[in-house]
Amino acid sequence: MVFACAGFALLPAVACLTAGTVARTAVALDQEIDPALKPYVKVAGEVAGSLKCVGSDTMNNLVALWAEGFKKFYPSVQEGIEGKGSASAPPALTEGTSTFGPMSRDWKPSEIDTFKEKHGYAPTVVPVAIDMLAVFVHKDNPLKSLSLQEVDAIFSKNRSGGGKNEIRTWGDLGLEGEWKDKPISLYGRNATSGTYGYFKENALFKGDFKSTVKEQPGSSAVVQAVASDKYGIGYSGIGYMTADVRSLPLSAKQGGPAVATEPKFAYSGEYPLSRFLYLSVNHKPGGSIDSLRGEFIRYVLSATGQADVRKDGYLPITGPIAKRALQSLGLTSP
Repeated sequence: MVFACAGFALLPAVACLTAGTVARTAVALDQEIDPALKPYVKVAGEVAGSLKCVGSDTMNNLVALWAEGFKKFYPSVQEGIEGKGSASAPPALTEGTSTFGPMSRDWKPSEIDTFKEKHGYAPTVVPVAIDMLAVFVHKDNPLKSLSLQEVDAIFSKNRSGGGKNEIRTWGDLGLEGEWKDKPISLYGRNATSGTYGYFKENALFKGDFKSTVKEQPGSSAVVQAVASDKYGIGYSGIGYMTADVRSLPLSAKQGGPAVATEPKFAYSGEYPLSRFLYLSVNHKPGGSIDSLRGEFIRYVLSATGQADVRKDGYLPITGPIAKRALQSLGLTSP
């Protein structure tokens, strides 16, 4: 995929794919995988080499599933996966120490500029899955929903979303009884995380996190922390949800309808924190791509690869999105 609006020098056919464009290209909501996506078929000839993926922790398990599935077709392929956070993907891809850069956020303009200075063209960014960034509370927490303004007042010291007062206790959100005076324990990611950046941009209205947010090394750690803290709250990709936490319905505006973390609302664009997950690749526009990288992308964007997406708790992309992404690399559908 190419982000024209982010300054990417990519194909004009692929513009910014926001949650809204997911809605416009979505298949019927009762269809788990778009029938336009076909199963991956092994190609003739040798596909070998080393797949090194450095980037998003959110996508760590997902990339591992893709690598495992891909190696069933091409056993000689070697893989290495480092989930250090989305911020680690651009430098690794720029310096050539990785094959792919898994990311749960867009490239920053400064990261694109550095890449272009090195290679003379922008990176190619391929949407490979759809995620809902969820706000989790303990399973016993009776809170029904939150607005983004309330989320901002809970996590941010700026309250750029317009909240009048800081929210510090569960009573500030209307809970009674034992919950009323209990302070809210905050859990989140560190600054190298794409999830941290996305949450800051979209849930905190570009504000700054409170110093009381307990930063965790990974998405799974955030969910585990909330699961073990009755009065905790945290954010993570929906794929890390467990039975010990609840994902809260969110409303884009105070008093507006609260939207649950259900797949149909991600595809429709109604859930306010829907996002794409990406694989970034060093590909010169108009040039050819080697068989290892090309076939891996074709696997990921096939029905086979998107079944791995479902297995990991995320949502599969649609046929039109896959087609445009493949075109950006000069590839055809499997």
